[in-house]
Amino acid sequence: MDALYERSYTMQMGEVHLPGVDLYMLNDTKEVKRVMQGEAQSFPKSHLLHESLAPLLGDSIFTTNGAQWQRQRGMMNPAFEQARLQVAFPRMLGAVEAMLERMDVLKSDEPYDIEIEMTHVTADIIFRTIFSEPMQGPDAHRVFDAFARYQAMAPKLMLPALFGMRWLRTPWLQWRSNQAAKEIRTLLQAMILPRYEAHQRGEPGAHEDILAAFMRAKDAETGAPFTFEELVNQVAMLFLAGHETSASALTWASYLLAKSPEIQQRAHVQVRAALGQRAPEQSDMKSLPLVWNIFRETLRLFPPVGFFARENTAACPMRGKQLKAGSTVVVAPWLLQRHRKWWVDPDAFDPDRFDREESKDAIKNAYMPFSMGPRVCLGAAFALQEAVLILSCLLRRYQLQPVEGHVPQPVGRLTIRSANGVQLRLVKREPAEGA
Repeated sequence: MDALYERSYTMQMGEVHLPGVDLYMLNDTKEVKRVMQGEAQSFPKSHLLHESLAPLLGDSIFTTNGAQWQRQRGMMNPAFEQARLQVAFPRMLGAVEAMLERMDVLKSDEPYDIEIEMTHVTADIIFRTIFSEPMQGPDAHRVFDAFARYQAMAPKLMLPALFGMRWLRTPWLQWRSNQAAKEIRTLLQAMILPRYEAHQRGEPGAHEDILAAFMRAKDAETGAPFTFEELVNQVAMLFLAGHETSASALTWASYLLAKSPEIQQRAHVQVRAALGQRAPEQSDMKSLPLVWNIFRETLRLFPPVGFFARENTAACPMRGKQLKAGSTVVVAPWLLQRHRKWWVDPDAFDPDRFDREESKDAIKNAYMPFSMGPRVCLGAAFALQEAVLILSCLLRRYQLQPVEGHVPQPVGRLTIRSANGVQLRLVKREPAEGA
C-alpha cells in the first residue's frame, strides 16, 4: 500500500512491468465489471493466490477456478442455508455476550487494542456456526493462535510471488508459514473426523450447523459428497475468511466511531431507543439504519480485501492497451471506493452518504467490498448482520474514545489491518445514559 500515490485515486488504469510480470491496476468501472462479472471466466483468480494459500486451504472454493470451483460453489450454496440469519443469530448473540463479559473487566483509563477483541469475537462466531460450540478450550485457542501467526506471514509470501520476486521468500519464512498451516489443519481434522465418521456410518447428527450441511452436500451431476480432505479445505477456508474479514472491518469501525463522537452518540441513541436494556433479537437489526450505514461506510474506507488479483487467460485489449495472456489485472476496492471521480469528499467518514441521492451512482458502480459477479462473497449477509449486532452491543454499553497520539497505520496483509494495532479507551456507560 505504500506504493500508492495520489494519482492512484484518479487514474483509470495504471501499469507496472517487471521481468516476467505485467500488472495492471484497474479503476475503470466499465472494465471492472467486465473482469469481475461479464467475462469473469476469462479472468480467473490469480494462480499465485492458490500457490500461496494452498498449504492451509488446499483446493478450497477461495482459491480454485473453472469447473472445480463451479462444482464446489454449487455444493456450498445450499449448504449455506444453514448459515441463514435466523439460525445463526442466537450463536452470534452468545459470542457477543461472551465478548462483553471479557471487556467488562477492562479498565476505562487504560488503552486497549480493540483489534484483539474483534478478532476473538468474530472467530468465536464462525466457530459456533461451523461446529455448534463456542471457541473455548486449548485446541480451539491453538487454532485461533495459529491463524493469527499464519495471517501475519501470508502477505510476505504472496506479494513477492505477485511481483515475480519469489527469491524474496526466505526458506525460514516459508517453513514457519507451512508449520502454522499444518498445525491448523491437524487441529481441524481432529474436530471434524469424529463427526465425519459418524455421518459415514449413517448415524443421525446431534447438530444442525455448517459442518453438518457440508457433509450432506452432493455434487449435482455425480451425487458424490465432499471427501474428508475437501471438508477440511472448506472448513479452513470458512474459518479464515469468516472471521478475518469481519475482524478487520469491525476494528476500523470502532476506530472511526471513536474519532467521530457526534456520529457515535447518534448511533448510541438509536440503539438505546430500539433495544432498551433487553437482549437484542434478530428482528431488531432492521431498526438500526445508522449502525448499518456506519458499517457500510467503514467497508468503503477500509474494505477488508483491498485488492482482487485476476489473470487474463488470453491476450485482450483493455483501455487502448494490448494485455498479454497471463497478465495480472488487479481490481482494487481500496482505490475504487476512494476514487475522486465517484465519491464526494472520498476520504471522509460520512455514514449518511448512503442515504443521499448524490451517492447512488457511486454505490452502484464503485462500491464492492464483497466483490461482485459470480464470485461475490457467500457470507455477505451473515457478515453484515454479525457486524450490526456487535456494533450495536458495543455502542449501547461503551463510549469508544481515541488514545491521544495513537494513529493506526493501515497495511495490506490478508486483509487491511493496522501495523501498530488500534488503541482505544472503552468507557462503560451508565444504564440509563442516552435513554
